[in-house]
Amino acid sequence: MTAASTSPTSPRTTRPESAPAASGVTAPVARGATGAALRVAFVGGGTGGHVVPGLHLVAHARAAGIALADLLWFQSGRAVEDRVFAGTGPLLSGIACERVVLPLENAGGGAPSRARLALRAPAAVIVARRALVAHRSEVLLGLGGFTSLPAVVAARGLGVPVVLLEVNAVPGAATRWLGPLAVRTLYAFAAGTSPRHVRTGPPLAPDMARGGVDASQAAAARARLGFDPERPLVAVLGGSQGATALNRFVRAHVARLVAGGVQVLHQTGPGRISEAATPMAGYRAVEYVDSVRPVLEASTAVLCRGGASTLAEIAASRVPAFVAPYPRATGDHQTCNARQLGAGVVVVRDADLGVWTADALARLCTDESRAEREAMRSALAAALPLDGAQRIWDELRALARSRA
Repeated sequence: MTAASTSPTSPRTTRPESAPAASGVTAPVARGATGAALRVAFVGGGTGGHVVPGLHLVAHARAAGIALADLLWFQSGRAVEDRVFAGTGPLLSGIACERVVLPLENAGGGAPSRARLALRAPAAVIVARRALVAHRSEVLLGLGGFTSLPAVVAARGLGVPVVLLEVNAVPGAATRWLGPLAVRTLYAFAAGTSPRHVRTGPPLAPDMARGGVDASQAAAARARLGFDPERPLVAVLGGSQGATALNRFVRAHVARLVAGGVQVLHQTGPGRISEAATPMAGYRAVEYVDSVRPVLEASTAVLCRGGASTLAEIAASRVPAFVAPYPRATGDHQTCNARQLGAGVVVVRDADLGVWTADALARLCTDESRAEREAMRSALAAALPLDGAQRIWDELRALARSRA
């Protein structure tokens, strides 16, 4: 996999020891029918969950004709950011784009303590301020994580409007601490009634915003993935890093699922294929799912963690799900995320993953449970809007214009 910082078609990465440049990729920018081209800054890194929503926003902008003249992206410098950005050259082509690393990480990697964050923030604020000036950014969007602090402070000092995006049902530390500095906080789930707190829904990739598929389309999707189109499919998705508890469940109970008439597609997580079950007919294990939409189109049901992006994609695709929230998630926010999807999901704790879960998943996929699945699909359709990305861009554009 080619790192984004070294690919000729990917955005340049600026480290703190070098001065931020005006842009990493220069190309003509067409102006879309939706308004003048924007000069926007994002801040979010350290995990895929703090990067992927921003890439979804860029993809929506391209699909909707929202022209971006310049994209500045503040990040932490972790390797996961290069992995997520690998292959985004076509998505970012024609946009002057630069990734700027803010000097906050510990020497050996990992998030800094609050004390170290306070000590390192002033130098990072200077880096962020210089980059915002060089790029002439009109608005800053915070995607979460500790990297947000210096970028938000720098933007506030320059009079650049600050917008925060909270994709979890429980606001994270960045949203709680930096909310008073933002002119707007946007939420994937329910928000307060104040005009400064707006529920937009989650930013979805354009292919996810199409909604669900019917039974014949699902059968065709299974055939394209190499599965029997006539047999139901359960996808087990452990997230970008995989999930030990889900992998253990599959190893112990996949034979029971297959015997119950269900096929299983098991995403183990990168480097964790050794945690897969013994190969058998009707079961396939992969380390990573590059494009989740084809998998969700093919799936009759899903077993997954409760990450915000995963649940947003499940709700958008209208696939009934069993959700096993990560038990050590801060504030148990994955359980809260799952509760937002109402009757569209069944919440099951790691300790309860066993024979009952296998039998319940197999039963849900039967013809006799078609009405139950349809009720769950209807609940998912009502849970989250599909146009969250457009609503977010509407907010960003309005605030950028207000500064002009």
